[in-house]
Amino acid sequence: MKSELIVDVQPKEVSIALLEDGRLVSLQKEARDIAYAVGDIYLAKVKKLMPGLNAAFVNVGYEKDAFLHYLDLGSHFASYEAYVKQLLGDDRRRVPAIEKAKLLPDIDKGGVISETLQQGQELLVQIVKEPISSKGPRLTTEISFTGRYMVLTPFCDKISISQKIKSTQEKMRLRQLVESIKPQNFGVIVRTSAEGKGAAELISELKTLVNCWNTTVAKAQKATAPALIFEEESRIVGVLRDIFSPSFESIQVNDPDIHAQIEKYVSLIAPERKEIVKLYKSDTPIFDHFGITRQIKSAFGKTVSFRSGAYIIIESTEALHVIDVNSGNRSKAANDQESNALEVNLRAADEIARQLRLRDMGGIIVVDFIDMNKGEHRQQLFEHMRQIMANDRARHNILPLSKFGLMQITRQRVRPALVIDTAEKCPSCFGKGEVQPSLLFTDTLYDKLEYLINTLGMRDFKMYIHPFVDAYIKRGIFTSLYGKWRRKLGRIFKIFPDESLAYLQYRVIGADGAEIDLRNEKDHEAASVDKVKDKASKRGGMDAESPAPAPAPAIEPADVPAAAEMPETTDADGTEGAETKRKRKRKRPKRPAGEKPSVPDEISAIVDIPEPAPAPEATPEAAETPTEAPEAPAAPAKPKRARKPRKPKAATETVAAETSDGNATVELTAPVAAMPLALPEHSTAQPPRSNTDEE
Repeated sequence: MKSELIVDVQPKEVSIALLEDGRLVSLQKEARDIAYAVGDIYLAKVKKLMPGLNAAFVNVGYEKDAFLHYLDLGSHFASYEAYVKQLLGDDRRRVPAIEKAKLLPDIDKGGVISETLQQGQELLVQIVKEPISSKGPRLTTEISFTGRYMVLTPFCDKISISQKIKSTQEKMRLRQLVESIKPQNFGVIVRTSAEGKGAAELISELKTLVNCWNTTVAKAQKATAPALIFEEESRIVGVLRDIFSPSFESIQVNDPDIHAQIEKYVSLIAPERKEIVKLYKSDTPIFDHFGITRQIKSAFGKTVSFRSGAYIIIESTEALHVIDVNSGNRSKAANDQESNALEVNLRAADEIARQLRLRDMGGIIVVDFIDMNKGEHRQQLFEHMRQIMANDRARHNILPLSKFGLMQITRQRVRPALVIDTAEKCPSCFGKGEVQPSLLFTDTLYDKLEYLINTLGMRDFKMYIHPFVDAYIKRGIFTSLYGKWRRKLGRIFKIFPDESLAYLQYRVIGADGAEIDLRNEKDHEAASVDKVKDKASKRGGMDAESPAPAPAPAIEPADVPAAAEMPETTDADGTEGAETKRKRKRKRPKRPAGEKPSVPDEISAIVDIPEPAPAPEATPEAAETPTEAPEAPAAPAKPKRARKPRKPKAATETVAAETSDGNATVELTAPVAAMPLALPEHSTAQPPRSNTDEE
């Protein structure tokens, strides 16, 4: 069997895929900045004791308190507790040596958490299960340091040999070797990979693990809970340590730094296999090159198909995973139903075992196989499932089929199941669930073409659309939309059909062969930034491109009448009488039709009203009207703030102003554009309020 390891390094995560004869059998994704991972050691503080659960909640710095059960304290908790109290005591000038510590008797397995721990007590804890869903991480006080060949366990003077090593002589050799090199008060678990290894390799790794312990306790002595005091030097190497096998034919990596780390690790554990680590340098994505992306898309959906039309459906809940086996429309079915059911179930068992490893599904798994009447067929399926699950590194337990044809499997769960969303956003609606009117799609295409040519100045580009739309815009010889667009915009673009596109989808390829992304705010039903700015400038009263109006001439102080010279229009009590107001409003001079009076000097000194260009000259009678006003200098009533000019409703507008006598009014008709009423910023005088405004 050909085994390959493909490592895809991305800025945020690292994906490791294991291929057997080109078929994806294992996929692991590790975030490069992951926290609270399995194996991390924290200095934590007991926050709350739960006697009903016989457990404690511990603060390790995570948003949810971590869970520590009484059984996770370990049988050597008494020795561990005595050492930690000495380590975190008042005298922190030196780190106590564990080799000189005295091991205490084991604690009672049926003990109570409230009699063992105290609230606020500081502990050294290690994460054994990462945070899953709404639960915090799970902890243990049985600290361990894992290497390639062995696992080091402090406060435990015991040696264990992997059960996968079948040779009795090899077990005896490893036990005697480890017994002679291990430090006092340390336990060692010999892993399967240590089979056949010499003393030099085991001694070197044991020294490395002991050094990790010394560094951890030294850092804990200076830290303040909660704090991270130990983590793997490299996450990638940590993952590779568990899945690496010298039987790998190649290890492909697409990152130079990670390639150097893996090459160094392989040279330490298997120097003769150093050449299998290769650096992938092609521009094509590494997973695409080895056909992994396509297998991920087909294997991580809700429905997974396998041989001859049969398929399984996988559903996950908070409590368990459910897998349903279906025969589908098998084209090569056996003659009888029983044989067909057995064949489908055996093939489904192979795919289920692969899916459990691929998705790292843990907890309770319930499989609903196709019903089989014969007991020997049930037993055959059970034995086959146990055989193919033997290669699974996670601890698991399989029960025989029940009377309902259900198989129950429990599998170790140390991290959340791997979930990959194989669904893609709709290219027509961009994930909104709604599409623009299809009748207006041709308008959208023209807008895009106009934007590319007139705004971006592009030439010789190609646009691909659905064949149905292509046939519609090219319908007719002289009246086609395609011909009109090319005559109007120029023959610098071409449109072609593309069967891979959706009905309302399009794409543009530039002259250099690169695809151009034309999705804008309109496609997502959002206003563009330029449009918002344009509307804001228009609301301000002036277009950004229009010239500003000329400033009004300054008003000399001599042109403004003094307050003492103002006419008396008040009553005896100092207020203006109501009768006087009514008279002022009602008394308006009558003038003949077509007569246009001129502007009095008092008003022209305050409001700059230029003469309209197209207006005819005033008649002599109209010119004499303002001269009949009294010559006594007078000013209007208390000046008021000028109002902001309103948007005209017509081409002309009538403006009424008060003359010096306070009663007569003058009406002026002129184009609005020629009547700027804004005062200069430095002037303090205000135009008089007209009678029309008071009404």
